[in-house]
Parts: sequence; structure tokens; C-alpha cells
Amino acid sequence: MIDTIAVVGATGAVGRIIVESLLARQFPARRIKLLASPRTAGKPFTVAGATMDVEVLRPESFEGVQIAIGSTPDEVAAEFVPWAVERGTVVVDESGYFRMRPDVPLVIPEVNPGDIDRHKGLIASPNCSTTQMVMVMKPLHDAARVKRVIVSTYQAVSGAGLAATSELRDATAAWLEGRGEVRSVFSHPIAANLIPQIGSPRPGGSTSEELKMVHETRKILGDESIGVCATCIRVPVANCHSESILIETERKLSAAEARRLLENAPGIVVVDDLASKLYPLPRDCSGRDEVFVGRIREDDSSPCGIALWCVSDNLRKGAATNAVQIAEHLAARMAARGGVPVRP
Repeated sequence: MIDTIAVVGATGAVGRIIVESLLARQFPARRIKLLASPRTAGKPFTVAGATMDVEVLRPESFEGVQIAIGSTPDEVAAEFVPWAVERGTVVVDESGYFRMRPDVPLVIPEVNPGDIDRHKGLIASPNCSTTQMVMVMKPLHDAARVKRVIVSTYQAVSGAGLAATSELRDATAAWLEGRGEVRSVFSHPIAANLIPQIGSPRPGGSTSEELKMVHETRKILGDESIGVCATCIRVPVANCHSESILIETERKLSAAEARRLLENAPGIVVVDDLASKLYPLPRDCSGRDEVFVGRIREDDSSPCGIALWCVSDNLRKGAATNAVQIAEHLAARMAARGGVPVRP
């Protein structure tokens, strides 16, 4: 057991789930320290029936903290992570700021847990859309080596924050009632609509969100040769990202073999009975930590292609749960060394 784990950005949507998860999973720490900006620190914060104190984030906050999980915007992570690492804290960071740095492991515990041991005080957690896709790719990659993946994402508004969820609710009511919609988060109306842009434009016509999926996938799987073509779409769904994925492998996999591989993979649940209309749906998967897969079939247009559909709660496995799992691995390593942070 370690002494203290800190949660930075504890009062945000993902931060709250991190705290709930630490409590529910009985994380092996004597104390959970909650940190946030001056705007929200000091206010009553109730989670899982308990009221907890929230302290202002400052450099001294990390004294005596062995592990910190950060769920903050990039600019906040860029500031606080050096504070923590300098004081001997190992940080699990949810932001995108450090993900592609060569000396920072980018980890999904079910996929590349060994990379945790390479950390130098900082471990990054991937983008939510990348996480669920790579979870599905991993068992197929191990069995037949993935050469190329084509993915279209259908991303819930919760991925854009609490204000986006409120905007969907209000905009849907306005659209149904024939009133004008007020927009503050999205560049186009979100009610009864699809927005085929998430992130900022990049040279060549891709968006920043799409390029995250390209580069993060290769880094996590340790294979720069994998081709990734991503199209990311915001949809009027409250929670859970969905993805339509075509995976091309070096060795042909039958649908039955692919299904068996996925059924035996950690963290994946197969829901796949088309005749009975059973497949993953966002409303069924919300609040769950697993990645759900269905519509598994061979692609007749490709000699070695497997097509499938996957759904995952982007606030949980796509963010909070993945970070907590990394922290659990760290805590176990620290316990084996008497509570001392593990450094290479």
C-alpha cells in the first residue's frame, strides 16, 4: 500500500469518475488527495456518498504524494506535471500534451503493460478513441499482424465536456419544439445532426483528432508500419463513443477465429448476434469499463479483412478507468519495493 495518491482536476467530469473508481476499486492508498483550480477548490465535493476536501493545485501539493492522476487541459498538464515529477511523484497524465514524447510511455494496461516500467516519472494515457480501437486491434495483431486499419468514429458529446452535454440536451429540446438553438460549444447545430470534424485542421485534410489515432496507435503497438485511416465524427449521443473498424491483417483470419480471439481478450465483451438484433449500443454500454464488440465479419472486398463495430464509455475506459488501471500497476510495483516510486 502507498501513502497518498492525488487526483488533479478532481472536480471535472472525468476527475469525478477517477475518484469514484479509486474508491470503488479500493485503491491501495491510505489517502486520496483531491486537487483543482482555485475556481473549484474549497467548495463541497461529494462523491460516492462522502464529502471530500478539494485543495488548490500548487507545486507544494505533491509533497509526500507517490502517484498522481491528472485529468486537465494540456496547458494545465504542462505546468503541473514538472512540479510533481520534481518532487518524486509518478504522474499518470490524461492530457494529450506529453503523449508523443519518445521518453514518455503511452499505455493501455491490457495492451502494453510492460511499457510502464520505462517511465521517468510520467506515463501518458491515450486518447479515448484510440484506446478502444487498439484494445480491439491487439489480439488480432498478436495472432495475424495488423497491416492497416480504416476507422470511422461516432463520438459522443461527453467527450467535449459537461457544457457539450448540456448543449445537446438544450439543442435537442429546441429542435423538437421548432425553436432556435443556442450554440456555445459546437461550430454547427448538434441536435439531429452529424459534425464530421473533431479537432483542428491539419495539412493534408485530416484533423488533430484523426492524427492522434494514427500516431498513438503506432506508438502503443510499437509498429510504425501500421497504416491508419481515421475519420472522426461528432454525433448527437450523450455518452459512449462508437467505431466502425475495418482491420486488414497479414494472415487471413476467419470471422470465427477473430471472434474467439476477441472473446478471450481482457477487457473486451463480444455482443454479436445479428439475427437476434444483438450488438453493442451506446445506451447499453454507458457506465461500463469494458470495450464492447459486435458485427464481426469478413470483408469480401479484402483478402485479409475483418470488419466490426465497437462501443466504449469514453469517460471510463477511454479516460478515467484506463488511468486508474495504470496507477494500480504502479502501486503494485511500489508495494513490491516498500512504497518507493519505481524509476528505471
